[in-house]
Formats: sequence, C-alpha cells, structure tokens
Amino acid sequence: MEKLELKVSGMTCGHCVAAVSKSLSALDGVNVENVEIGSARVSYDPASLSRDRIAEAVADAGFQVVG
Repeated sequence: MEKLELKVSGMTCGHCVAAVSKSLSALDGVNVENVEIGSARVSYDPASLSRDRIAEAVADAGFQVVG
C-alpha cells in the first residue's frame, strides 16, 4: 500500500468532507485515512488503482484535486 496526500479545492463544509469520503471509500483498493476541508489522505494499492482514478473519484464528488 502507498500513501497519498491530496489537496482538494472547493470543499467548504462537513457535507463536502462526507461527499469526498464516500466517493473515495467506494473505490476498491483504497483505505481512506483522513478527509478534512482542503485535503484527503488515503492508502491505496497502486497495482490495482492509479492516482488519476483516485482524482477522478474526487471529481465525481464535485471537487478538484490540485497540484
């Protein structure tokens, strides 16, 4: 498992945090460690999932990974 720290733009409240957490948790091979306004930290299996797919899950929740 690799750890990944994401900077996430557009998050302003607890509902945003919940939406990002839910979207990331739905991915197979991802363990959500922490989500707070502006960031998310996950562990994931790079053999089964790419960083880009994780960023897409954040985008599906209505937010954007920056950096």
